[in-house]
Amino acid sequence: MYIAKVFHTHKRTGKEYYTFKLIESVRTERGPRQRMLLNLGTDFAVPEEKWKDLANRIEEIVTGQNQVFPCAEKIEECAVRYARDVIAYHGQEEKKESSAPDYQRVDIDTLDHQHVRSVGAEHVVYETMKTLGLPDLFASFGFNKPALEAAIGVIAARLIAPSSERATHGWLQDMTALNDLLDTDFSDLSQNRVYKVADMLLQHKQKIEDHLRSRESSLFNLTEKVILYDLTNTFFEGSGKYNDKAHFGVSKEKRTDCPLLTLGMVLDADGFPKRAEVFSGNVSEPGTLEGMVTSLASFGIATKPLIVMDAGIATEENILWLKDHLYDYIVVSRKKKIEVPHEMVTVREDNRRLIRAALVHDAGEATLICHSTDKEIKETGIENRFERRFEEGLGRIHKALEKKHGTKRYDKVMEKIGRLKERCRRIARRYEITVAKNDHAIVTAVTWQRKDEEHHPGVYVLRSNRADLTETQFFDIFSMLTDIEDAFRSMKSELGLRPVYHQKEHRSDGHLFITVLAYHILQTIRFTLRSQKICDSWSTIRKALSSHVRLTTTMNRDDGKMIHIRKSSSPEPVHTRIYDALHLSHHPGKTIKTIL
Repeated sequence: MYIAKVFHTHKRTGKEYYTFKLIESVRTERGPRQRMLLNLGTDFAVPEEKWKDLANRIEEIVTGQNQVFPCAEKIEECAVRYARDVIAYHGQEEKKESSAPDYQRVDIDTLDHQHVRSVGAEHVVYETMKTLGLPDLFASFGFNKPALEAAIGVIAARLIAPSSERATHGWLQDMTALNDLLDTDFSDLSQNRVYKVADMLLQHKQKIEDHLRSRESSLFNLTEKVILYDLTNTFFEGSGKYNDKAHFGVSKEKRTDCPLLTLGMVLDADGFPKRAEVFSGNVSEPGTLEGMVTSLASFGIATKPLIVMDAGIATEENILWLKDHLYDYIVVSRKKKIEVPHEMVTVREDNRRLIRAALVHDAGEATLICHSTDKEIKETGIENRFERRFEEGLGRIHKALEKKHGTKRYDKVMEKIGRLKERCRRIARRYEITVAKNDHAIVTAVTWQRKDEEHHPGVYVLRSNRADLTETQFFDIFSMLTDIEDAFRSMKSELGLRPVYHQKEHRSDGHLFITVLAYHILQTIRFTLRSQKICDSWSTIRKALSSHVRLTTTMNRDDGKMIHIRKSSSPEPVHTRIYDALHLSHHPGKTIKTIL
């Protein structure tokens, strides 16, 4: 084998250009001839003095010879890559499997396995993407083949190996057999294309969301009678100074040291996303409701859905807006004072908790007062911990009065009490603190006692303009709000929503949108599996499927030629259980046989 620089002339412009090709000499009936093994393209960057070393190493790998002389690391990397391309290129003609046995005489001592890549989760994700019609949709947007493959790869990576776009590029090149399923080669995929494909997807955001809503509704016969709305946020790694949406706010991960982005999402009662929008990190949650609910009108839903949301969005202004636009709603009440009825009915009971509720109708609204034993235990434990912490803090302030260099000045003592109240503000309002001082503004004593006020741990109140619901129906609909909390939790823990590494606004918006697309696919997989009584988390499923791989098996034939067979390993029961539930083939990818 050798590498040649071949000149060409452009047929239309007449401009001369050149490419690099890997050539081998072969004997034919008409004498020695040269055959092109591989077109190395125009951007082949190996120095000419290294061409012979590279060609020799490629030949050694392809024919299974032992390495005679060690070569440089970069030459080895190029040789492995080009050898793989040669084997794949010349194996195309032997993809079709025959029912007739193919007996060969081989040296079993030369048996080797190479190029091992995961294929199980890729098989599930790619087939689900085809079920949702995403490849055809992207093609309809004008995505060419490389862009289409990159889009599929980026979304699949968010499900299988969630990380930054930079890490996604490395995963596509070195760790996955997704390229085998797509019949492509990600070794030439540039990192820039990974970034650009996110921009391309974001440009078609609304059309993609409309398509997915229609497709999911058709596949699973979704009713869309109940709509859940909530917001979450994620934090930046970096300053975020080039992103107008990056602002400091109340972080749900307690990352007060980082600027934030807020993601608002609308889901139906079955957990499928309908709309997603990226807001500023310091956005007022109540102010986002009107725009998100109004956007649902584009779906053409025959009847207006019931809107379910938590207390953070359920302001009086938003509730009035829902009433004015004839939306039914179930929300968490912001009411502070609660009168707990003596008679309540059981709406949910299991080994972990008992939830009882009482329904009250008043002023055109139905109010459901709920008490949860599990919530009571949790709240009581938290309150006891903060009470202990608060009283210990007051005790330290009081003891400092007796120490030689302790804080005794009235203004300084009040400052310390103020800081303590700020740290324990939920508990501090339940205490009455007395600070005694003398004529010289020196504190002589700090005393405290708990106020005698009515308190109901484990109690919360729901409100709705639906008067036809029983206590159980009321609570069951509201409990669907946990679906959106599960969605956010899954997006953060399983799909790489956080953190955001991008600094430009459109890039960070694209990162979040890819995560939303990945969640569409995840929910489709999970919904189908649950119908088959498989309720494992995506992390568990992904881990189980990671042991199903594709690999290339090589061996020397008795005539000196090398046999290369690339195929998927035999699936194990843990794999077939998932494949059968999703109605997928047990053998992802084609079997490719090459003899060189």
